[in-house]
Amino acid sequence: MSKTSVAIESIYGFAPEQANVQPSKEPIFVVTGSQLQEIIRQVTEPLITRIESLEDRTTSYDEKITSLESTELQDMKTLSHDISDAFTAIDELDRKIARSGFPTAPRGKKTLARINKIDEILKARGSTTLKELERILKIRPQEMSRIVARLDKRHYEIFLRDGNEREKVLKLKVQIS
Repeated sequence: MSKTSVAIESIYGFAPEQANVQPSKEPIFVVTGSQLQEIIRQVTEPLITRIESLEDRTTSYDEKITSLESTELQDMKTLSHDISDAFTAIDELDRKIARSGFPTAPRGKKTLARINKIDEILKARGSTTLKELERILKIRPQEMSRIVARLDKRHYEIFLRDGNEREKVLKLKVQIS
């Protein structure tokens, strides 16, 4: 068996374990410098092209990220400003409501019962003076003023009686449905 066949058998695992073969110091291939450069160029050229492509892609992504961050920051400022404007508008509406004198909804059972009774009276009799309502409900003028202040002005109308400017009249507004 020659040294070469022993080396091949050793490399591929066919040689017996006790075979002691030394690697050959003789050159296997002979390549000139220009041939080696050409081989290296052929191997590295596709890699260099791929790396440049990835670098271009990375640069493009960096630009997109920068653009998105800028847009996000601007959007957050706009949104913050819009939220602030909305709260300002809500506060302004609250102040207008407070100034306009919208009555708060009646809460007490007696008050609600009296308002229901006023509704019944106005539906049955039509326009009625506050004095007459006080007499029917058996309440004092101060209580009547408090109840009238809590009435929903969308359903009731208060006006002065013709001929007697001091006498107030309460009537139901016409509801169009």
